[in-house]
Amino acid sequence: MFDVAELIDNDFLRQYELKIDNHLAKIEYSLQERKIFLTKLVIPSEINNDVFKKQFLAAVFDQIEERNLSIVPTSPEIARFVRSNRKYKRMLPVGVRI
Repeated sequence: MFDVAELIDNDFLRQYELKIDNHLAKIEYSLQERKIFLTKLVIPSEINNDVFKKQFLAAVFDQIEERNLSIVPTSPEIARFVRSNRKYKRMLPVGVRI
């Protein structure tokens, strides 16, 4: 659906961004030590569907994994994604369960 190269880590605004057809999907975060707290998922209604959401989250998680960071999902939607995708559970810090 989209090219992962278009995924941008806007560290000034502390969010991952993906622009599709003039719509901006984003995940806001807070970075503390070696942990990234994923605080808010914003996907415009025009492009919001399960397939896009899963692909967008997977692309963000893969980029975070390349940086060797642990994830702490504080957004309920992001936590649901982690729960349903076993491969990303290993990115949770020790002692964090969802």
